[in-house]
Amino acid sequence: MIFGDSGGLVMKNNIRVERAIKRITQQQLAERIGVSRQTINAIESGKYIPSTLLALKMSKVFEKPVDDIFLLEESD
Repeated sequence: MIFGDSGGLVMKNNIRVERAIKRITQQQLAERIGVSRQTINAIESGKYIPSTLLALKMSKVFEKPVDDIFLLEESD
């Protein structure tokens, strides 16, 4: 998922994949990190860039480093 462009870089995420690995729904993830299901959907679809705090909370739920969940890549 592409979040935005900054200096030739785009931010992508693997949240949907990580949720599938953990077998949790958007609602369950939302409850664990204290946000709405709509917020999780917006982050997954690239409509919203999460705060550092939310990214860290997701990292804890998925038991992975933040940079395994959120990636910066060169834009085309």
